[in-house]
Amino acid sequence: MDLEKRPVGQPVEPAVRQTPAQQAPEGCLVVAIRIPVRIVVLVLVVPVRIVWDALVVAGRFLVDTVLRPVGRALLWIGRAVFVWPWVALWRYVVVPVGKGLGRLGYWLLVAPTVWLYRYVLTPVGHGIAWLYRWTLVPFGRAIAWLVRYLVVVPAAWVYQYVLTPVGHAIACVARGAVWLVRMFFTGIWLGIYWTARVLFVLPALALWRWVLTPVGRVLAVVGREIRDALGHAWRVAGHISLAVGWFLATLFRWIFVEPTRWVYRTVLTPVGHLVRDVVWKPAAAAARSVGRTTRQALAAARESVRQARASVRWALLGKPAEPRPVARREPRAAETRTLGSSTTALTKD
Repeated sequence: MDLEKRPVGQPVEPAVRQTPAQQAPEGCLVVAIRIPVRIVVLVLVVPVRIVWDALVVAGRFLVDTVLRPVGRALLWIGRAVFVWPWVALWRYVVVPVGKGLGRLGYWLLVAPTVWLYRYVLTPVGHGIAWLYRWTLVPFGRAIAWLVRYLVVVPAAWVYQYVLTPVGHAIACVARGAVWLVRMFFTGIWLGIYWTARVLFVLPALALWRWVLTPVGRVLAVVGREIRDALGHAWRVAGHISLAVGWFLATLFRWIFVEPTRWVYRTVLTPVGHLVRDVVWKPAAAAARSVGRTTRQALAAARESVRQARASVRWALLGKPAEPRPVARREPRAAETRTLGSSTTALTKD
């Protein structure tokens, strides 16, 4: 549906169908190779994909149930055996000892060295600098002046007016000799180059262009088709492996899981309820009543023993004196407060 308005009088162009990227036309050789290769590769890849999926499931189960807990345990043991002792050694032994050695080294080496540099080497260096400035510098300048006008100036004159012309002449003769040698070796190289080109390069180029290139193109087509067939077969084998897995899971469910669930639901659960209601609850009630009776009997026996002991003690030692009641200093709730009575800490009776 075209939602844009066109100007009046503008011709309507025919709709051009948008298609994906144009594929290159395939020859009969490609089509003839593709179908047999895909069939053979599919037959070979399906068992491999099924075994691969089974190994993947087993590996995941092994990793989740065995390797990961064992790895965590080994990691904790490794930390406890290797990391924590070294951390404790570093924190509580090496660091304090290092600090102590650093402080000792400072007071034994750094501080004496600083004192020696400040109060011995610095004054000596200042004295040497003063000697260099006022003694060696004037002497060096005088020697430099003598060397300049006795050695450098005559040597420069000899170089400019004697050695330079002689060197230019020698350079011209050397350039001519080099040109002659270069032309000689250039002629030899051109002869060897064209001989090697005619004998080796041109036959090799013809072999590459008319033999190896067509064979390589055919092999490239075969290899591409084998690669595409392997990918297609691997995907199809994955769907087949998934279907086989679902089939085996459904078969296992209907053979083992559903019968077990049915037995548990229709047989074991009613039997368990019957045993609970007929055997377990009456037995528990009887046990509770026996325990209650036993506890009452034991309590009555303990009370009888306590009374017998009290009777024997009274018969031998006499009845103990009853404690006298102590008058409470706080006013009772029933008493009424008057002007002559007080309950404060300072005016209590």
